[in-house]
Amino acid sequence: MVDEQASTAIDDVGEEREAAIKACRDRALVYLLSYSGVRGAEILRDRSDERRQGLRWEDVHLEDRYATVFAKKQRLDDRGLPKPVIHPLQMYRKVLDAPSESWPVFPSFHRPTLSQRVTDTLDRRGYTDTEIEEMRADRSLVELCIEYDIEPPSITTDAGRHVLKRLCEEAGIELDDDEEYLMPHGARRGAGEVLVRTSGHAAAARALDNSEEVVREHYSHIEAGELADQMTNAFEEADQQV
Repeated sequence: MVDEQASTAIDDVGEEREAAIKACRDRALVYLLSYSGVRGAEILRDRSDERRQGLRWEDVHLEDRYATVFAKKQRLDDRGLPKPVIHPLQMYRKVLDAPSESWPVFPSFHRPTLSQRVTDTLDRRGYTDTEIEEMRADRSLVELCIEYDIEPPSITTDAGRHVLKRLCEEAGIELDDDEEYLMPHGARRGAGEVLVRTSGHAAAARALDNSEEVVREHYSHIEAGELADQMTNAFEEADQQV
């Protein structure tokens, strides 16, 4: 669904640039969380930690397929960007066309926040109230930020959850518990499950920035299921020998 939304929005980027940026941002967020295994707090702003201001474009290296994040272990860490993540990020970067590499990869679209930041920044730069109003008359707030290099804040971890909840609702994904919508941690767990099943606990631990012991504990159901299969095969072979 996010692919369809982004594709449609890109086709109309000339008329609705803000909508195209938002659709591409949301798609990139979904792909990054789903395939890289990063934590939400490693790429989004965390109100409880001033050091976590969100992933910046200067920390995203698409050609070398990695991003540098402030990890849970309180240090900078390089995380791999699997191939499915690259195209959504490339297209999003092109549509956004941020004026500076210091811009957040996932900027906020919260209108009161952007409005205040635009007004305060332009006022400090010497623009009059009349000039600011004229600027805002024929441009969206996001377009003003881009044109005048007014750096918006990154969306917060809470806002990221709301984005994913909205996308689930738009996609018609029905879950048993209304609170159990696809959250960033849920996407990370899904990525971890695929890695454990295909590459083993050690590889999953490296990708998820966790210890192998923690990964084994979190995904013990996989090992239990595999053991059950082995037991079933053993009993079937024993029955055939009787």
